[in-house]
Amino acid sequence: MTDSPSSAPAAYRVLARKYRPQSFGALIGQDAMVQTLGNAIKRGRLAHAFLMTGVRGVGKTSTARLIAKALNCIGVDGQGGPTIDPCGVCEPCMAIAEGRHIDVIEMDAASHTGVDDVREIIEAVRYAAVSARYKIYIIDEVHMLSKNAFNALLKTLEEPPAHVKFLFATTEVNKVPVTVLSRCQRFDLRRISAEKLADHFAAIVAQEGVEAEPAALKIIAQAAEGSARDGLSILDQAIAHAEMAGAEASGEARARVTADQVRDMLGLSDRGAVRRLFGLILSGDTAAVLAMLRDQHDLGVEPLSLIRGLMEIVHAVTAAKAGRRSDDPAQSVEEREALADWASELGFAPLHRLWQLLLKGHEDVVSATMPVEAAEMALLRLMHAASLPDPSELARLLQEGGGVVRAPVLSSAPAPSAAPQANAPATFEAMVDLLWKNKQSAIADEVEHRVRPVRYSAEGELLFQPAAPVGEGFVQKLKGALDQITGLRWIVTIGDGDQGETPQPTLSERAEAEAAAAIAAIRDMPVIKAALETFPDAELIGVDETAKWSASA
Repeated sequence: MTDSPSSAPAAYRVLARKYRPQSFGALIGQDAMVQTLGNAIKRGRLAHAFLMTGVRGVGKTSTARLIAKALNCIGVDGQGGPTIDPCGVCEPCMAIAEGRHIDVIEMDAASHTGVDDVREIIEAVRYAAVSARYKIYIIDEVHMLSKNAFNALLKTLEEPPAHVKFLFATTEVNKVPVTVLSRCQRFDLRRISAEKLADHFAAIVAQEGVEAEPAALKIIAQAAEGSARDGLSILDQAIAHAEMAGAEASGEARARVTADQVRDMLGLSDRGAVRRLFGLILSGDTAAVLAMLRDQHDLGVEPLSLIRGLMEIVHAVTAAKAGRRSDDPAQSVEEREALADWASELGFAPLHRLWQLLLKGHEDVVSATMPVEAAEMALLRLMHAASLPDPSELARLLQEGGGVVRAPVLSSAPAPSAAPQANAPATFEAMVDLLWKNKQSAIADEVEHRVRPVRYSAEGELLFQPAAPVGEGFVQKLKGALDQITGLRWIVTIGDGDQGETPQPTLSERAEAEAAAAIAAIRDMPVIKAALETFPDAELIGVDETAKWSASA
């Protein structure tokens, strides 16, 4: 005996369709727009055309359908008017939700781009709605209409009949003519935060009877990049993956989505693995870096994902060094501690070089026919080029007549120090030189750019004011380095000093002032003045010391 057609199971609906918002309350992350629409409906100040813009999957088309419901809802008793909370059970609400309302016309501009399609709309708007309060036209991806189609629509869009409303949706608002934008009330739908998406997904898996680790939902939310639809598609795939794995592994009746399964499914690298790789890069262990890159590739991690992970770490370290607190819910305690340690050990200059080299490596891997090999070359370039001395250190070495030492400037391990001196350097400048000579590059870089000395003593005292926020533990790290190098017990403090003691500029500020003074002096030379008057568009882009003195002689 076969089942009758009526007893056949209903066709499965993907989560992105099943959980499409059916009310403004279910529309996540767009509170400002909902409030504006609610006030407009209550006060009877309804625009004749609305434009929703934003990235994919944030709810543009859903919002357009909700507006259509809000304007045409008649309530449970059939006597209601426009409302920000449509009932969802009256005939107009149900017909609009099912896409069958005769007075709510949806059109995809990608397949109806011509002026003839718009002409049909212009002809139809003259007739009143058949059964609804308003005749509503929803045009998705409106930016794909042709120029002639836009021009044909302008007059009708500016002065449509009172019973007609236009609702436009687009992902590329910059392609919509200004003449159209000026005739619409525009709503910019924001990307949905990863935290809100994770909460939304948690509610959905509960309704679906699925168990999911919070870490797994956070990974899916981050991979969605602010798009609810993308996130639901990934969640759908993760649940299917979990059902197969769960049945084979433990026989549980309920599927369980785990973070490891999601990482495997998406080909994402473990954040801990990326941190370990970053640590190996800083330590200069070439063989270990290449081996780990190959191991991650064998596990299914894409090389581009690793490069992006390293870029995220460099950005996070730089932001932490600048004093910004991280609010990433996916960051573990261990990750935050590692970022704080690197922020205190690395200078801004090495971090900027790391970022630029990773950015170049990202471009190479994207366009490479052999991504793994391109990633290996990028990491090797990162380790060797980033470990070169800073220009200031290179100039100092050349001035002293020494060779360039290829030391791992980026290394997070303590650098070898010279034999302790009997006393402290005579001047603040000599103290900074001593830090550079003893390979304390990160500390020396921060001292040059952030320390304004108030009082300095050759007996081992430094009182200073920070020119910009210094990282946590900076004072202790500076004191420890000076103690180790000089053999003295230093007193390093932050303060204003006594009356009459004023902070001096940082060494970088002094260098900038000297360079500006040198350029000003060059500009005052008669021959340069004459040249600039003759060629007013000319620029003085640099000062060569040898040329300056020979010219002035």
